[in-house]
Amino acid sequence: MSFQGWPAEALDFYEGLEAENSKDYWTSHKDVYERCVREPMEALLEELAPRFGEAKVFRPNRDIRFSADKSPYKTHIGAALEGGGYVQFSADGLGAGSGCYVMTPDQLARFREAAADEKSGKALESVIAKLTKADIEIMAHNRLKSAPRGYPKDHPRIELLRHKSLAAWRQWPVEPWLGTAEAKQHVVGFLKATRPLNDWLADHVGAA
Repeated sequence: MSFQGWPAEALDFYEGLEAENSKDYWTSHKDVYERCVREPMEALLEELAPRFGEAKVFRPNRDIRFSADKSPYKTHIGAALEGGGYVQFSADGLGAGSGCYVMTPDQLARFREAAADEKSGKALESVIAKLTKADIEIMAHNRLKSAPRGYPKDHPRIELLRHKSLAAWRQWPVEPWLGTAEAKQHVVGFLKATRPLNDWLADHVGAA
């Protein structure tokens, strides 16, 4: 089946889940989730695969073992693309991410070294400037309050050096196009725009 967007029932499903996050609600609406939420996501990912790699849809259950919030289900569906990227759908609309949301200690060390370097650091600043101009948010999973050990507080890229990860994000609110094949073009545009960020991270940070 070709991707045709998410129907209004998908938005209704997540609005209902936000209001009643329970096993009873999930069980009684599971068919809506499968048909109106998961199937469109899988259709989208299948069409993205030739260009951006295979994808994995994350399980809908929350890991509540170490959380004060015991709500059993996520109020969104998310999927990670093998070629770098993330797609998310919820009652708030469509979201897409790219980059490295969590860095291991060795990745973080390489990231800071490259961000501090005059040549690679300025190249990263240029990539970020272009993304920001395109209304793409640059974010970090966590940030230090001060300079990391071994780096001066007045470093020209101190704000980047305080990052403990680096990712790009774009959120689109609910619009009529969300229920059409046009939604795919928004994701494709984002993934193309953020490829330079992924390339920089691949070159200078690499895998864990």
